[in-house]
Amino acid sequence: MTANLIDSFGRVVDDLRISVTDRCNFRCVYCMPAEGLEWLAKAKLLSFEEITRVANIFLDLGVNTIRLTGGEPTLRKQLPALVAMLRGLDKDLNIAMTTNGFLLDELAGPLADAGLNRVNVSIDSLMRHRSKQITRRDALDRTMAGLAAAASAELGPIKINCVVIRNTNDDEIVDFAEFARTTGFEVRFIEFMPLDADKGWDRSSVVTQAEVISAISERFPLVPRTSGHEPAKVFGFADGAPGSIGVIPSVSEPFCESCNRVRITADGQLRTCLFSLGETDLRTMLRDGTSDEQISASIRASIWKKEKGHKINDPEFVRPQRSMSMIGG
Repeated sequence: MTANLIDSFGRVVDDLRISVTDRCNFRCVYCMPAEGLEWLAKAKLLSFEEITRVANIFLDLGVNTIRLTGGEPTLRKQLPALVAMLRGLDKDLNIAMTTNGFLLDELAGPLADAGLNRVNVSIDSLMRHRSKQITRRDALDRTMAGLAAAASAELGPIKINCVVIRNTNDDEIVDFAEFARTTGFEVRFIEFMPLDADKGWDRSSVVTQAEVISAISERFPLVPRTSGHEPAKVFGFADGAPGSIGVIPSVSEPFCESCNRVRITADGQLRTCLFSLGETDLRTMLRDGTSDEQISASIRASIWKKEKGHKINDPEFVRPQRSMSMIGG
């Protein structure tokens, strides 16, 4: 494969996130209103065949990692069939998924059998009552069962995604570090970003990477690890304990200059940044007879214009109209 997806700043795109649904069975406070959102009609979603076709175009352009997202991707019916179709494109393709884990106790095995490599599971509190407050669902026990099923199915290395919000769950940072040491998982703390549907984000709610590392280091000294193109800055435990800590410092220390990823929304729109204000309509091209060569050219042109950065810290920052669940994580 040739690395053909290069933007005007010299960054090479080789990581594609594909949202398979905008629906979610949780209502996390940093993502979605309690009453939910107006879901996309089924006809607006890309079919499995359309997803596979566009994925193949991206593979021909040098992409080597595909992550399935949502919404909650496990709500998409027959998801293992899609994974099998993607696996059929390339036996060496790295296929990952980000999930809330609620349905993994049923799906981990079938997804692994279909060719899924690994999962990231979102857990924002290790306490049942607080998890219920954050997700607006009493689901922690089910998520933990799903996590165990994922480990049993060898969908690893397993990573835990934790969105840290000041005065909400920041007092659990060290508890999550202990969880990493106990399980051997990588716990990744994600800075709270302005993509919540309620538009309640405030900079004062952001717990920075420096604060996270300081809190953990007081109890468990950390040593940096190489993380490559990963957005997370990764640390191991100085005493050699299993597990690791990652921090995605999107707000306090943006990593835009090394960004290697783009996203396709559930309704087939290509976004070159989480905070893009424009999109490229791949769905129409997939359905109107446009050739693969023409779609490939359009993709290359869009990525050439990929934004330099998200501008969260600039006075002229403009928040995108879509919230996180509508974009795909």
